[in-house]
Amino acid sequence: MAGIIVVFPNKDNAVNIRNLLVREGFAVTGVCTTGAQAMNYVDTVEEGIVVCGYKMKDMLYSELREYLPDDFEMLLIASPDKWSSGLAEGVVGLNMPIKVYDLMNTVEMMLQNMNRRRRKRKQRQRERSPGQQEVIQRAKQLLMERNNMSEEEAHRYLQKSSMDSGTNMAETAEMVWSIMAE
Repeated sequence: MAGIIVVFPNKDNAVNIRNLLVREGFAVTGVCTTGAQAMNYVDTVEEGIVVCGYKMKDMLYSELREYLPDDFEMLLIASPDKWSSGLAEGVVGLNMPIKVYDLMNTVEMMLQNMNRRRRKRKQRQRERSPGQQEVIQRAKQLLMERNNMSEEEAHRYLQKSSMDSGTNMAETAEMVWSIMAE
C-alpha cells in the first residue's frame, strides 16, 4: 500500500497539508519536520509519496530524495526559482503558493502512476520464461502419457499441486518431472 509522508520544517504547515489530504480521502502515513523522521516513516511502507518543502530542518529535498527507495516519489512544494533548473528523477514540482485543487490532482496523478507501475511489475512476475514454460510442457506431457490425462487435466493438476505446496507452477512441474521420469 502506498503511504503519503508530509515533511516540512514548520510543523503547522505539515499538519495543514496533511489535513487537506485526509479531507480529500488520502491516507497519510506520517507528518514530520526532518528528513530523518521521514526516513523512519519510509521504513514502515513499501512505496509512497513524500510531500515536502525545499528545505527541512536537517537536509534539502535533493538529499532526502537520494535516501528514498526507488518505489518512492517526491512532491516538492516550493517557489519556482528553487527548482527552475530542473528536478531529479522521481520528483514532481508544485509551485508556491499552493492551490488545493492542484495539490489533490497532482497527488492523485502520482498515486495512479505508482499503481500502474505496480501492476506492470506484477505482470512481469507472472510471465514465465521460455525455460519454465518448457518444464511445464514436459511435465504435462508426461502426466498425459502416464496417467491418461487431457492437457487441461494435467494443467489443473499442476496448478493444484503448486497451490497446495506453495511453490510456483514451474517448480512443481520440475518436481513432477523428476519424480515421474525416474
